[in-house]
Amino acid sequence: MSPDTYINDIIDAIIRLEGDRVTTLAVKAIDGGVPPLVVVNQALTAGLRKVGDLFADEQMFLPELVQAGNLVARTMEKIKPHLAGGQGYKRKGLFMIATVEGDVHDIGKNIVNLLLSASGYEVIDLGKDVPTQVIVEKVNRLSPDILGLSALLSSTMPAQQKVIHVLEETGIREKVKIMVGGAPVTRSWAEKIGADGFAEDAASAVKEADRILGSG
Repeated sequence: MSPDTYINDIIDAIIRLEGDRVTTLAVKAIDGGVPPLVVVNQALTAGLRKVGDLFADEQMFLPELVQAGNLVARTMEKIKPHLAGGQGYKRKGLFMIATVEGDVHDIGKNIVNLLLSASGYEVIDLGKDVPTQVIVEKVNRLSPDILGLSALLSSTMPAQQKVIHVLEETGIREKVKIMVGGAPVTRSWAEKIGADGFAEDAASAVKEADRILGSG
């Protein structure tokens, strides 16, 4: 098959949630001479983004979104030896994420983690109800490329602003890009508190992270 045929078939298999077929096609494509990076970027990542778009348009639903993320992640693990063998594959970046202090909701955050991991990011999940000082200390010590702050309650949104304020006071705000999200969070709120990006849902988180780092 031609590279385009492989790519289109992989995207189709991801949309149809045919996990074994996705992996089989990805391996066959690489064995057939399609560069591993092309398989990752033009097939796996593109297919996952298509599922995200369908989810945003309410043509696919949450369980299907999670399933698609899982099957792409499994396929990435399967083809990882090809990516590590001098093919120039690099992780997109280190993404640290936390649900802010006072908020114990983490379902949305966990889906974001899944999609980011399947799309090439190394993800560090600090958990839920994470104290501001802990987040700041982790940023200082681990130097993530992006810090994601999730708030699922309007009453905990100010904690996102507090994290940014403390990072500024500590003198390390410029070390990290900050993305905020959660059900009550808006783009105007993100701009008001000085965040670098905003994702209204898990489906758009990867696109926004790519935009922030210029890797999309």
